Amino acid sequence: MLSLVPQLICATLEKVLHKVVAMDPASPVLLQKVQGKQLALQLQELPWRFVLSATAETLLLNQHNEKVDCVIATDLATLQKLNDPSQLTRLIKQDKLQIEGDLQVAQQFSSLLQQLDPDWEQQLSHWLGDALAHKVAVGIKQLHLYIQTQLQQLTQATVELAQDELALSPTQAEINQFSRDVSQLQARVDRLSRHNAFRQE
Repeated sequence: MLSLVPQLICATLEKVLHKVVAMDPASPVLLQKVQGKQLALQLQELPWRFVLSATAETLLLNQHNEKVDCVIATDLATLQKLNDPSQLTRLIKQDKLQIEGDLQVAQQFSSLLQQLDPDWEQQLSHWLGDALAHKVAVGIKQLHLYIQTQLQQLTQATVELAQDELALSPTQAEINQFSRDVSQLQARVDRLSRHNAFRQE
């Protein structure tokens, strides 16, 4: 019976994802950026690793241990702290958070989930009527705004982690310094070339 639990969780959440994606007319454009990519989440409290995958039409949720583009491994308590970038270094050093693979994939999925904008009110009006559907839709939008804020903080945290801890992408200051160093090196090479040309004459 226990082996059926992850399948049940995946099937239930996947149906919700399908409906949310289908209710946003802009979803095909958003899905293009993550099509064919997979993001895995492994929580210490659960024996399963859940994998979010993107197709051209929708998002899929399943459970497997095969290779994916990015894996985030943590526990539930730490997961709630990921919205604070200042905590990332400490969490990694304490072995409470592990990120393996392409961090950009995590950012892309986060961006996709932030930008999805399903038309809840229109869907709910079929069952609840216009007035009640409007009230429920307002509540859903407030919840969506809260989730969006949390996802933005997670994205920012991931960017800062990539720059500060894993040194995967340079900061703007590092890019500017590199550009200055290259310019200085080019100037020295030009001077040496002119000097050698003058001596050969």
